[in-house]
Amino acid sequence: MAPKFLYYFITVVGTAATTYTLLQLLRNPQTKEKPPKRKQNVADLIGNTPMVKISSLSKLTGCEIYAKLELANPGGSAKDRVALAVIQDFEKKGLISPNSGDVVFEGTSGSTGISFAMLCNALGYTAHICLPDDTSNEKLQLLESYGAEIEKVKPASIVDPSQYVNAARRGAQALTDDPTTDARGVFADQFENDNNWRVHYRTTGPEIWEQMDHDLDYFVAGSGTGGTISGCSKFLREHDDSIKVVLADPQGSGMYNRIKYGVMYDSVEKEGTRRRHQVDTLIEGIGLNRVTHNFSQGEAYITDSERVTDEQAIRMARFLSSNDGLFVGSSTSINAVAATRIAQRSEKGTKIVLIACDSGTRHLSKFWKEALKVDSKITLEQVLH
Repeated sequence: MAPKFLYYFITVVGTAATTYTLLQLLRNPQTKEKPPKRKQNVADLIGNTPMVKISSLSKLTGCEIYAKLELANPGGSAKDRVALAVIQDFEKKGLISPNSGDVVFEGTSGSTGISFAMLCNALGYTAHICLPDDTSNEKLQLLESYGAEIEKVKPASIVDPSQYVNAARRGAQALTDDPTTDARGVFADQFENDNNWRVHYRTTGPEIWEQMDHDLDYFVAGSGTGGTISGCSKFLREHDDSIKVVLADPQGSGMYNRIKYGVMYDSVEKEGTRRRHQVDTLIEGIGLNRVTHNFSQGEAYITDSERVTDEQAIRMARFLSSNDGLFVGSSTSINAVAATRIAQRSEKGTKIVLIACDSGTRHLSKFWKEALKVDSKITLEQVLH
């Protein structure tokens, strides 16, 4: 019951509005959060993504495991942040201008292309996406739905001039040099573009820091271009150097050995053992066998790495869907396996944040086709086996 003097104060000096407000606070001290303010366009929806506790993993490990839901961005992934930063930088430099026929070229395995396609539509450009011809159907369908120009190429090493990144670079230059049009082409170059890691340093890292009330022990992320893990780890460790940053890496990628042993090599790189030219795994979006500019900007802040198999990631995806209602993609599953391993060897109450990169809806025909074969009642022990 509230103190009598407060009721007396309300009765004697309060206006009707003040009386109502104070009584509401007395009844319910936890005031309801205000809804988000209205936005001018879809680009304004990017960032400030939610942080959610993964209840099942937290309960079973005794630690607090949280997911930063980058899949809640309007384009469905953390790549929205990068695409917007890159476009805005091109505009500031006068390399492109809205509604003038200019085209943004990018080489990507999927999610970044979707982000560029969405934003180009919103901001007055055309997106031309070069991608491996084995990219999941869901990602291709999304790109087509956004109206992006799609150029499929055979998976190849980065040194191959036909590799999808090189194809995008070549296409941008060809359009700019074309004397028959005033349209200009720019190459986004997400792997080497400095805006990539910087946008995560400016936005994602600070968001995590505030959402965790400046209190976390581990940050877990994979590395595709290296932008997310570099930008976030640099910000977080500059604010608290006791935070440990763990790179979650799929089989076939060389990043695990890079962090653990300083050597960029994996056994599946041996001649005749690879299914794909880049990384021998079902996982899309993370895993690489070269050091990008963006990764190099944060490598010094990464303290450890966890290698995760396809089978473990597939089982974890099924586990999270069945136990938490979290329908996640392959790279998020990799991060969740790594975070769980860390939790199992850590003190109770340890706070771990992982990046939830994208939704499982982009991985139905490949990754989730396999995950659906897993028993929905699978235990955590079976997941990590």
